Amino acid sequence: MPSVMGLLEERERAAQQRVEVLQAELREAEAALERFVIARETVGQVLAEPSGRGDAPVTVSDGRERPVVGAVPGSVVPVWREGLDVGVLAPDYRRIMAIVADQGGEAVDCRQLAAALGLAVVPAKVEGVRSKVKRLAARGWLAETVPGRFSEAAGPGGGS
Repeated sequence: MPSVMGLLEERERAAQQRVEVLQAELREAEAALERFVIARETVGQVLAEPSGRGDAPVTVSDGRERPVVGAVPGSVVPVWREGLDVGVLAPDYRRIMAIVADQGGEAVDCRQLAAALGLAVVPAKVEGVRSKVKRLAARGWLAETVPGRFSEAAGPGGGS
């Protein structure tokens, strides 16, 4: 029959081994976290730098032009407000806005937009266009007249 002290020592050793394993896992997780923090900070710094590409200036309501930095692919779509021009949008979004503007007030769906953008009309491409158009509509650049159909909003296109 094992002694009580022997059983306690055995459980203490097992607990100590478990603590060492967990501490090793914790060190690995902390190292991974540190790498992610550094990566996020680096990406933030890179995105904050001027692109130097001669981005289109924004014409404000008093007629002056102000340069906009960072209108590059993948940039954030700003909420539309008086004085903003489509030049502040990333190139993909500007192309979408131009296609919608060329429709003469008619609403277009995402398949038509994908085709007009020169993309294959397959679900993956159409859904990519849909996410961009929904983002433009949510931020006031386009209007979703009927679910799935988009037209120019009153503000950005200069409509009534």
